Amino acid sequence: MKSLYDAARHLVWLTQFGLSVVIPPVVCIIGAVWLRRQLQLGGWIVGVGVAIGVLAAVSCLRSSLQALDRQGKTAEHKEPPSVSFNKH
Repeated sequence: MKSLYDAARHLVWLTQFGLSVVIPPVVCIIGAVWLRRQLQLGGWIVGVGVAIGVLAAVSCLRSSLQALDRQGKTAEHKEPPSVSFNKH
């Protein structure tokens, strides 16, 4: 049962990781194309949308990797809590 739980947890992390990298550039590019059509701006706005989307994807990738690293460190160094009766 534990191996099934671990597999499901890893699948969730993989899905979140993939979506957090793919969704920001797609949304920014779609938004830039929409702005270009609505406000009749030049093609430069799509380049700006691509740049913002890539920066957002890198930011999401970085935060996902940091969370994964934190989770790995807590699993490695999991020690039982010390018992102390002198907490005032």
